[in-house]
Amino acid sequence: MSKHTYFLGIAGTLMGSLALLAKELGHTVSGSDNATYPPMSDQLATAGIEVFDGFSPDQLNPAPDQIVIGNAGLPRGHEAVEYIIESGLPYWSGAQWLGEVVLRGRWVLAAAGTHGKTTTASMLAWILESANLKPGFLIGGVPQNFNQSARLGDSPFFVVEADEYDTSYFDRRSKFVHYRPRTLMLNNLEFDHADIFNDITQIQTQFHNLLRTVPSGGLVIAPTNDEYLNEVLQMGCWTPTARVGNQPIKKEIAQDSGEIWSTANAASDGKSFDVLLNEQWLGRIEWILVGEHNQLNGLNAIAAARHAGVPPQEAIAALCNFIGVKRRLETVFEDDHLCIYDDFAHHPTAIRTTLQGLRNRVGSEEILAVVEPRTHTMSLGTLQSDLTTCCAAADRVVWFRGENIKWDLTEIVQNSVIPARMIDNHSALVEELVKEHDLSSGKKRHIVIMSNGAFGGIHKALSDALTK
Repeated sequence: MSKHTYFLGIAGTLMGSLALLAKELGHTVSGSDNATYPPMSDQLATAGIEVFDGFSPDQLNPAPDQIVIGNAGLPRGHEAVEYIIESGLPYWSGAQWLGEVVLRGRWVLAAAGTHGKTTTASMLAWILESANLKPGFLIGGVPQNFNQSARLGDSPFFVVEADEYDTSYFDRRSKFVHYRPRTLMLNNLEFDHADIFNDITQIQTQFHNLLRTVPSGGLVIAPTNDEYLNEVLQMGCWTPTARVGNQPIKKEIAQDSGEIWSTANAASDGKSFDVLLNEQWLGRIEWILVGEHNQLNGLNAIAAARHAGVPPQEAIAALCNFIGVKRRLETVFEDDHLCIYDDFAHHPTAIRTTLQGLRNRVGSEEILAVVEPRTHTMSLGTLQSDLTTCCAAADRVVWFRGENIKWDLTEIVQNSVIPARMIDNHSALVEELVKEHDLSSGKKRHIVIMSNGAFGGIHKALSDALTK
């Protein structure tokens, strides 16, 4: 008889992916959440997983064999959490369940950092797949080369997106300490998650805890020019390091690293570039992605794949066929006059690099950024000083003030380096964006909708309105 595993908060990117893995393991799987939306809702439905809208104790009768509790909006005092604890039911955090049930005994390749985790992990999984290594993976998004966010795989290799957010209401450590990678990619490090971290030092402590879990026979891949990560490495590293970056490399960093990966002869939009290892040419990537940030993500993935035994030339060939991740500058509508993109960017740096990459691709064509600052960090206003300039590569920006935003966006609008306005109603926003389609300026318009949530279903509403 199969185990019954119940996921509380099943619609989250991690929890939904864990539910898919549990289903693949042969478990009977069910769960609940307050809201589900694509792409995770589509994946759960396709897998035949029962998802309840909201929690009721009836969902736990008969009692599941194990309950996996997410960390998004599930603190002590929550009805479901209190019922589970009071009833003495067995429960795990999502990260603990993944580490103990899925990852133990496997070669874990982890992508960590403030930005680019989803894309880098997707690239690496595709390289290993192209090399016929049949990896398992769990990614906080849907790689379009796979059209699923998680699978067990059929080899020792497992690629995981390693998040620094805390694990659960009962485990305040970062999720990634449960994963114990052999190959660790550290993309970058900035201050984020202001709801749980007071400053960058607290985040660095968690990243150093992660470094402590990597074996001496493993590999740590880190950027050459990220001072916060350099400080983490200086706190103590017991594993060989490889470095990735295009900036001049400090002498001491070059001496400490056995491998230095870099690019050369990059096109202005980042859609083609040479790959170098220790200044030796290995090949050239030509793909559909844009921006320098994706070039660096690609180098991280190539270096990690090499550690797993994939020759760089094979990895380069695989990335030429990499088609990206859903909600990463994903085109959701296009005609002769207008192109609309869905993008997950939710931090000033990610917004800036995404828009600059698009600018380099479309030249002088018009770009309108539509940003919903809905993460805990953004909704608290912690990084608002950076928001006046992060959309500089666009021609205009619309800031959407959702109900969770606890500060006034007026100052950001007034001090923006490009024309800006604020809207706080979804219907009004859709109506405003539809008007963009009818305005004739002789140039194609590009509208980039940026949010890490469903944004009130604006993508479908807008596409439906434009199709009519």
